[in-house]
Amino acid sequence: MSSKMYITTPIYYVNDVPHIGHAYTTIIADTVARYARLRGMDTFFLTGTDEHGQKIEQSAKAKGKTPQEYADEISRKFKELWDSFEISYDKFIRTTDKEHIEGVQKAFEIMYERGDIYKGTYEGHYCISCEAFFPESQLVDGEFCPDCGKETVIVKEESYFFRLSKYQEKLLDWYKSEEECILPKSKKNEVIKFVEGGLNDLSITRTSFDWGVKLPKSLNDPKHVMYVWLDALLNYITALGYGTDEKLMRYWPADFHLVGKDILRFHAVYWPAFLMSLGLPLPKHIAAHGWWTRDGEKMSKSKGNVVDPKIVADAYGLDNFRYFLLREVPFGQDGDFSQRALIDRINSDLSNDLGNLLNRIIGMSGKYFDHKISGTNVRKYHAREIKKTESIINGLEEYMFDMRLHKYLEELWKILGIANKSIDTYAPWSKMKEGKEDEAMATIALVANILAKTALMLHPVMPKTTLKIAQALGFEIENKNFEKFILQNELLPDFTIKSIPPLFPKIEKPLLEEKKRETTPKKAPKEEGIITIDDFFKVSLKIGTVIEAEEVPKSKKLLKLRVDLGEERPRQIIAGIKEFYSPEDLIGKQVCVVANLKPAKLMGLLSEGMILAARDENGLSLLMPETTKKPGTPVK
Repeated sequence: MSSKMYITTPIYYVNDVPHIGHAYTTIIADTVARYARLRGMDTFFLTGTDEHGQKIEQSAKAKGKTPQEYADEISRKFKELWDSFEISYDKFIRTTDKEHIEGVQKAFEIMYERGDIYKGTYEGHYCISCEAFFPESQLVDGEFCPDCGKETVIVKEESYFFRLSKYQEKLLDWYKSEEECILPKSKKNEVIKFVEGGLNDLSITRTSFDWGVKLPKSLNDPKHVMYVWLDALLNYITALGYGTDEKLMRYWPADFHLVGKDILRFHAVYWPAFLMSLGLPLPKHIAAHGWWTRDGEKMSKSKGNVVDPKIVADAYGLDNFRYFLLREVPFGQDGDFSQRALIDRINSDLSNDLGNLLNRIIGMSGKYFDHKISGTNVRKYHAREIKKTESIINGLEEYMFDMRLHKYLEELWKILGIANKSIDTYAPWSKMKEGKEDEAMATIALVANILAKTALMLHPVMPKTTLKIAQALGFEIENKNFEKFILQNELLPDFTIKSIPPLFPKIEKPLLEEKKRETTPKKAPKEEGIITIDDFFKVSLKIGTVIEAEEVPKSKKLLKLRVDLGEERPRQIIAGIKEFYSPEDLIGKQVCVVANLKPAKLMGLLSEGMILAARDENGLSLLMPETTKKPGTPVK
C-alpha cells in the first residue's frame, strides 16, 4: 500500500452558495482523508474555489460588485461552511491566489514551448453558463447547451489552442492500461466513447472578457485571458507549489480526484492531456458521483426545494447527516434527499443498531459487574463471532478506496448485527441466573470489542460520535489503536465502561418545516395519448398572417416573424424554420399559431406563440388554411 494519500474535491465555482451536492463531494473526500490518516498514511486533502470566467464577471456586475469582491464573498461562504462542518482539509485554494496564478502561467509557458499551444481563430457555439464550447452536433435543436439547456451564442475570436487531438491515442492507451483510472467503471466507458468519437484542439484563451489569468509576459499578448477550465484544473498541482515552491509536489500524482458526473469530461480528458503535455504523472483515480434530487424532484431555486446542508446538519446533527449521505446511495448513482429517509436511517441504523447496542452493554455491565469489562474469556466462548468479525473488517478497506462507501457502511453494520444477535442468543441475564458469570462477561466483552472496532472503522464517517463511543469504552481513536485493534485483531484490555447519554434519540417527526409546493389534484390514470374535448379547448389555435420576417443573427435555424393575429399589435414569433423557408417566402403567408402559449426567450428574443408545421423525411411544411381567412380566426 502507498504510504501517501492526495485527495481533492473540485474547486467549487463561485457563481452560487454551497448546496447539498457540494457537501456530498466534500464529505466523501473528508471521509477518505480521515481514514487515510487513521491508517497512518501521509495525507494531503485539497479543496477550494474556482473564481475566474465570464459567468463570474457577469454575476458580479449584476450585483454591483467587482469580480474580486463577488468572488471573495462567495468563496468565504464555502470556507465558512467547511470550517463549521470541521472538514479536515490541508489547504483551501483560490484561483485568485498569487501562487496559483504564477503556477498556471508557468504551465502555459511550458506547453507553449513544447509546441502544444498555438495561436489561431475560433468560431463556435459557446455556453456562458458552462464556460464551454460545443460542436453543433452536440447541441439541442442546434442552439441549446447539451449540459444545462441554456442557449448558446456563436463566438468568433482570436484564440490560443491546445493540441488536444495530439493526445487522443495516448488517452485511450491510458484508459486501457489503467483499469481503475475512472470510477465507477461504468463512467469510464462513457469517457472512452467520447474520446473515440474524435478530439478537436481546444480553445484555451478568451479576448471577449477580462476576468481571468493573463498569459505569461513572455508571450506579450495582454488582451488574452486563459480559459477558465485550464486555469481551474491546474489548481491540483499549483496547490502543491507547481511553478513556485515545489516542496509539496511529493504528493503528486493525486490518488483521488472527486468530481460530480457533470464535470467528468474535463477531468478525464482535458486534465490528463494537460499533464501529458507537462510531462507529469497522471492521477491514479478520477471518481465521479451522481446528483441529488429532493423528494424525487430535481432541485431548483424556482421550486424552493434546494437543500441547504447547514440547515439540515444543524437540525439533525452533522454526523447523522454525514452517515446518511454516504450510506443512502451507491457512489456514482443519483441520490434522493428527504427528511423521511434521513429519519429512517437515524432511527433504524443509528439508534436501533448502534446506539441501543452501546446502551445495552452499559446497562448489563453496570447491573452485573459494576461496569467492569474483561475480555479474558472472549476467544474461549466466542471464537466463531470473533472470526466472522475479523473477516468482515479485513474486507472493508477495499470498499473505502474503491469509493464504495455505501458498501463499506453496509458491511460494517454486519458486525453490529453479530453483536446484537450474540446478546439475544447468549442472553447474559440467563447466564447470570445459571451462575455462569464467565460466559456472561465474555458476551458483554465481545460486544464491547465489536463496538470498539466499529468506532475505529466508523470514525472517518462520524468523527464526533465515535469519539464518544471510544470514551465510553476507555480507549482513544488513533493510528496506534487502529493498528492494534484492526490490523492485529487484538482485544481491549480490561476497563471500566462509562455511562454516556443516548447517542441517537429517536426522531418522531420531521424537524424542518417543508415548504408547501403547489400541486395539481391527482386525476385518474388516462389511456396514454388520449385527451378530453376540454383538454383540447384549452389550446387556442388561430390563423395569423406573416407581415414581417427576418433572419436571427448567428442562428442557423431561427427566423424572427411578426404575425398579425387580429390583435392590437402583431405578435413576435421565433420559429426554427430557416432551413426550409427564407424570410421573403413567408411575407403575406397565413399560418396556424398556438396563441395562448406562455412567452419564452430563444437566443435572447421573446417569442409570443408557436407556428404549427409537419415534418417527415421529405422536409417541413407549415400548416396553412386552404383559403385566406381573417387574421385571428379560431381553428377548431
